[in-house]
Amino acid sequence: MADKKTIRTRGKLQLSKYFQELKEGDFVSISREPAVQSAFPKRLQGITGIIEGKRGRSYIISIKEGNKSKKILVEPIHLKKIKQIKRNN
Repeated sequence: MADKKTIRTRGKLQLSKYFQELKEGDFVSISREPAVQSAFPKRLQGITGIIEGKRGRSYIISIKEGNKSKKILVEPIHLKKIKQIKRNN
């Protein structure tokens, strides 16, 4: 959904996705919403991370890039909550 939307949803925003509430510790995937005009870096598309907090209406997300841990600010319309499966090894 990063490049094109279907013809019926083009230009529309899902308000439930725009106003979604997420908690600290939730795992999220970053997926760019093309209907929102913002300078969104392409290198962040598809990266998963953990929510560390909230600043204004945006969320602080901790991601791993190589061996470094980085924090980025992302609006909730660009986030998808994912289920984390815990492994017992």
